[in-house]
Amino acid sequence: MSDADLELLNAYRTAALDRPDVEERVHKTEVQYVRQRIFTSGFVKSHRLEIAVDLLRSVEHPLLRGAFHTTKKVITHRFTISQIDELDGDIVDWVAEAHDTVGRGTR
Repeated sequence: MSDADLELLNAYRTAALDRPDVEERVHKTEVQYVRQRIFTSGFVKSHRLEIAVDLLRSVEHPLLRGAFHTTKKVITHRFTISQIDELDGDIVDWVAEAHDTVGRGTR
């Protein structure tokens, strides 16, 4: 993993861990951020950060690769980020929203 990859991953990590009561789960292929439920996860592939953000609504963004329902309420949004400046305020805000809504459980 290059220094640029680590910088990108650390910026995403900071956005997720900046919320209260977050557990970081590091796996061989990805990292997950959990409150009571996973609300975002990511991994680096080919010098790109691939992240999933779970929201209770649909959002649009130029870096959005796709969105799909994972439950009746939750929509998973997949983003591909290749440069640090692409991890913009909207995506960081959605990670926070995911923590506050989906992260606490949806039942």
